[in-house]
Amino acid sequence: MKLTAIHPKLPMRNKTITKDFYLHKLGFSLCGPVDYDGYLMLKKDHIEIHFFEFQELPPEENYGMVYIRTDDIDCLYQSFQENNVEIHPNGKLEMKPWGQREFSILDPDSNLLTFGADA
Repeated sequence: MKLTAIHPKLPMRNKTITKDFYLHKLGFSLCGPVDYDGYLMLKKDHIEIHFFEFQELPPEENYGMVYIRTDDIDCLYQSFQENNVEIHPNGKLEMKPWGQREFSILDPDSNLLTFGADA
C-alpha cells in the first residue's frame, strides 16, 4: 500500500471569482465537465486543488496554506508577473535557509500559495 496523491481543500467565498483567478491568472483548468454546487476542483500539471464554499469566511482570518513544488521556479514566477499576479509582500522570490527557492501569493480568499524548487 502507498499514498499516491494529495489534493488540498481550501475555502472560497465566491466560486466565480476563485475560478476566474485560478483559470486566467494562474493557468489552472477544470477537473472534468461536472459543475458541483458549492465545490470547485482545479488542476495544473500534476496537482489538483479543491475548494469548498464558505461565503462567511473573513479573509483576514483565513489560514489556508498550500506548498507547491515546481521544477522551474523562475519560469513560474515570470509567468505570474506577466499575468499581473501580486506576489505576497513577505513572499518575494528568494533562497531560503532550508535550500529551496520560494515565493508566495495570496488568492482572492487569502489562501497562501507558496511555490518552491530545489536550488
